[in-house]
Amino acid sequence: MNSVVLVGNLARDPELRFTAGSGKAVATFSLAVNRPFAKEGQQNADFLRIVVFGKSAENCANYLSKGSKVAIQGRIQTGSYETSTGEKRYTTDIVADRVEFLSRVNKENQGGFGQDDFGGGFNNNNNPEGFQALDDDDDDIPF
Repeated sequence: MNSVVLVGNLARDPELRFTAGSGKAVATFSLAVNRPFAKEGQQNADFLRIVVFGKSAENCANYLSKGSKVAIQGRIQTGSYETSTGEKRYTTDIVADRVEFLSRVNKENQGGFGQDDFGGGFNNNNNPEGFQALDDDDDDIPF
């Protein structure tokens, strides 16, 4: 089983590009993940390369920036390539199946999500497809 779950902060802004053949969106960024057992007073982190595809890639590029806190669920993928000088290089990437935005560094307020970060805030007009709000009627709750 190849499964990874990470929580960390972006070490750089996402880079968005599109594949040559299908035009599919691909975003890459570095994620700084703190090591849990660092010596007292020290903060060590691992910097991992994250790769995201499709609509998630576009969302990452549009709404995340350096310093944003995210949770990633995906898999480890290794590969290799040859440089122009003939030297073989090895890569290890995290291919994200799911990216949860936990915060976002905003250039104006340097804080978390603002009301206008996603085009007007969250209200019933922006509900995800298939979502229905529950009625305020609590009479049927058994406790």
